[in-house]
Amino acid sequence: MEPESRQALLHVAVAGCFCTAIVYMGVFDGVFVQVGYEHYAEAPVASLPAFLAMPFNSLINLAYILLGVYWLQRNGRAPGRPMEALRARYLKDVFASMALVYGPVQWLRIATQTRPAAVLDQWLTLPIFAWPVAWYLSLDRGWEPWLFLAIECLSLGSYSLALLHPRGFEVALGTHIVAALGQALCAHRRYGTASSGIWLALGTLSCLGFVVLKLCDHQLARWRLFQRLTGHFWSKVCDVLQFHCAFLFLTNLNTCQRLSPEGKVH
Repeated sequence: MEPESRQALLHVAVAGCFCTAIVYMGVFDGVFVQVGYEHYAEAPVASLPAFLAMPFNSLINLAYILLGVYWLQRNGRAPGRPMEALRARYLKDVFASMALVYGPVQWLRIATQTRPAAVLDQWLTLPIFAWPVAWYLSLDRGWEPWLFLAIECLSLGSYSLALLHPRGFEVALGTHIVAALGQALCAHRRYGTASSGIWLALGTLSCLGFVVLKLCDHQLARWRLFQRLTGHFWSKVCDVLQFHCAFLFLTNLNTCQRLSPEGKVH
């Protein structure tokens, strides 16, 4: 593993441990979360161990892990100076590390059905959506680590909305999604190509599927097609796909920005 990959993985792991400690200290005990198998359309299988009680909703989390490993190991050749290529790799590897960590966290929530695991699952969703915003800004503003840190801290802090209102998390998540899509459109207009436009469109559709299928999990279960592979399962498939499309879109923009005569090489 390259030094940038190890550094990115370490930074994400440290942040994840910090968030875990905060959650288990009880800071977010007042947050409303849904706990219990009744909140999922997939029926638990009593004969299976807890980590596979809902087999499809459990095993889909392997896709996040595999996605993270794939992008951590993918060593794209970014044009520009060597330092720029290393910085682009770090941005990519932080995002890949987030996917690698997020899979086990979701699996823990499915397996344990405990409040701390549910809160951690919600909380870590936010900085994942915030990281592409930091990545987009790096295209225009260059390498500004303190800005990236500020964005992630603001994102983590926004989860406090969940303490103020039962729907506070949904408000925070919706704001993150709108910000990520808005920044993506701006970046595409400036640096994008036909290829990046395709990945942006597919990523947006996947994001829509992620939201709608999860919200409609029980309603969809009335249809035979969604009784074994439920809406929640397919929402996670869409989530993995939007992750992958985001990688392809962002790495494409990195290449286009450095090849463009208008792009700034910092």
